[in-house]
Amino acid sequence: MTGVPKVIIHHLEVRFQVEGDDGKVFTRLFNQHIRAWSRLYENACARAEHTRSERRIGDGEGQP
Repeated sequence: MTGVPKVIIHHLEVRFQVEGDDGKVFTRLFNQHIRAWSRLYENACARAEHTRSERRIGDGEGQP
């Protein structure tokens, strides 16, 4: 998406205890939650763009 602000994580510290391979569990949970966040963020951006385009129509932009 163009015009969408980027998020850069400079430092992330996560502590949890699980049975099994901690790295695999973290990766699975992180990917699951980052995908959910990404979908919500993309939907919000799409709604904002739709609102901007609706405003342009209402303002008469693009009319001959």
